[in-house]
Amino acid sequence: MYQFIGNLVKALLRCFGKIQVENKHYLPQSGPYVIACTHTGWVDILYLGVTLLPTPIHYMAKKELFQTKFIAWFLGKLNAFPVDRANPGPSVLKIPHRLLAKGEVVGIFPTGTRTTEQMALKQGAITIAQRAKVPIIPAVYSGPNNFRDLLSRKKAKLVFGEPIMITDTTKEARDIYNRMLEEKMKAL
Repeated sequence: MYQFIGNLVKALLRCFGKIQVENKHYLPQSGPYVIACTHTGWVDILYLGVTLLPTPIHYMAKKELFQTKFIAWFLGKLNAFPVDRANPGPSVLKIPHRLLAKGEVVGIFPTGTRTTEQMALKQGAITIAQRAKVPIIPAVYSGPNNFRDLLSRKKAKLVFGEPIMITDTTKEARDIYNRMLEEKMKAL
């Protein structure tokens, strides 16, 4: 279902204009990785997903989105899994770790919420990549954030940064990697 919906969304988004993608060559051709992208609205999720097709992304999503059975089922079919942001438990690390161990790609929005302002990044993306010993790819999206922006044909742009290779697994290193990710995202 992921590929079908992804290709359908890709066709629909083309009606609103083409996205400009930069540095796609930084994405690994195979193997697991974490992609950490800015999150300014709901459209960035769509553009990130269709840009990586046919590679599926397993998105972390706030648990509130899974309250209705049908929506929870649908989001599950689109590779999203719930995270309790207020009370993060062991599943916040277990689910993405299991996915990465199977060679999947995990998508995380490190600000933890949609925002158009600079915010400090939460350490979840770094912690997950560090524990799984996989690279983290920073990504920055700018463009339409909602349906009105799409209709106005606002230009969309997605820029990928150089992978950050997680080699040190200490807590001190996690802080350094997090600052590195923050700096790379600001630079992009």
